[in-house]
Amino acid sequence: MLAATAAAGVGLLAAGCGDEQAGTGSRAGAQGAKGSAGPSEPAKPAKPSATSPSPTARPRPELPRGGRELSRYRLVGYCGLPGAAALGRLGTGDLDQRVRQIEKTARAYAADRQPQPVLELLATVANSSAGPDGTYRSRTSPDTIRRFHDMAKRHRALLLLNIQPGRVSALDEVKAVREWLVHPDVGIALDPEWDMGPGEVPGDSYGHTSGAELTDVARYLSGIVEEHDLPQKPLVFHQVAVSVVRDQSALRPQPGVVLIKSADGIGSPGMKRDTWRELVKDKPDGLHTGFKLFYEEDTEGSRLMTPEEVLALRPRPDYVMFE
Repeated sequence: MLAATAAAGVGLLAAGCGDEQAGTGSRAGAQGAKGSAGPSEPAKPAKPSATSPSPTARPRPELPRGGRELSRYRLVGYCGLPGAAALGRLGTGDLDQRVRQIEKTARAYAADRQPQPVLELLATVANSSAGPDGTYRSRTSPDTIRRFHDMAKRHRALLLLNIQPGRVSALDEVKAVREWLVHPDVGIALDPEWDMGPGEVPGDSYGHTSGAELTDVARYLSGIVEEHDLPQKPLVFHQVAVSVVRDQSALRPQPGVVLIKSADGIGSPGMKRDTWRELVKDKPDGLHTGFKLFYEEDTEGSRLMTPEEVLALRPRPDYVMFE
């Protein structure tokens, strides 16, 4: 559950086919017999040499650590935004060191799967003030997204672009980062508690989305996957309360997109398990699960859940995220 006061942090952002082979040649036409009065024979096309290179199929894009299906991996990551420490650990310290920490943490949660580190970067941040365009949101600079994508590639990690829409359509914000979504290692995370309706202000009350709206985003991502022959792409939506996602039964999985519902509650291990059970109850078929932990808020008067406790949840989370 990310704070809506990230506007200050935004001001601290950094400046934010296969080759075609000709493979053919021609020979001059053979001349008629010496002294013949007839015309020369027409040119004959040359036969390809046995050693001539033949076109090869271009390898299909894969996930950062191989393959095209996410089911072989347990996703584990940190979220954040540079210059906004309150929004998560990706907002502080040396980025390369942070990603190394994610790698170590991911191994502790892998269990029966391979670990897949994740960098969840806030690409659209909800603000408590309207701003000059009245949208109650700010966008992270392309230079910052590029820096995080480069780091993700260096460490064979996934980059998730987190969207807090404010008063703008979540789908429109997803479309705004399409240039990154054509890559096989970039997905989307939505924070619908910051998806505000007319007259609503981030931080004053929970925003909300719907199963139909989430399906629209999934369908858009599916189109990108098909167009570029990409591996499966994750679409996470963090849910802090049942009211944040309305008419969940209208949610429809789309080809090439793995939908992950991430439980986003703060509190003691007992409280978090209660929130988990409530949020995964009556989960639609085809919907995967995620679980969010807070290094600071969860430990105020209590403690952080252990990997063993998180992995004991049923269904076992496919994505574990730390803020």
